[in-house]
Amino acid sequence: MGILARPGSSVQAICDAAIYSELAGRPDEDVVLLIALSRVLGEGQVASWTFPRDPAIVATARTLAERQSASWSLSELALTTELVVSELVTNAIRYAGGTVQLRLIRDRALICEVTDRNPAAPHLRHPRTTDEGGRGLLLVAQLTDRWGTRHTGDGKAIWAEQPLSDGPSTPTPHPDG
Repeated sequence: MGILARPGSSVQAICDAAIYSELAGRPDEDVVLLIALSRVLGEGQVASWTFPRDPAIVATARTLAERQSASWSLSELALTTELVVSELVTNAIRYAGGTVQLRLIRDRALICEVTDRNPAAPHLRHPRTTDEGGRGLLLVAQLTDRWGTRHTGDGKAIWAEQPLSDGPSTPTPHPDG
């Protein structure tokens, strides 16, 4: 479909062209059309660090997240961001092999993303009061607007999103899908 390669086309124009031109002669075929608008983030909107699989780096990850929050003038989100970073990085170290990558993305929301080499998706647990663990992802889910996971070529990424204002947030498409 040539329309998909044309820069500057609106989503509506792409849909109209695909349906009325490209697919018009195929009435017997079932078609599903999914169009997503993407954009490139600026260099100053993404901070990224790669860490060895070592429990000692969790404190370093928290410190870097706090400093980045301050540099983006998001100090009001620093405490929550540090907690989210701590939980996600700790889980990546505990359950995955290899290095761990932390990315903070400042867009319409603040996204904290941790990538590791374990392809297994995490499960939100509801631990009993006597359980020793299992609260990390539950805390992340309660402290952030949204969270999710996606598979990567050699593992997964878990992300959590915080709104940048006190008002209700508009869902932000995750930059990588």
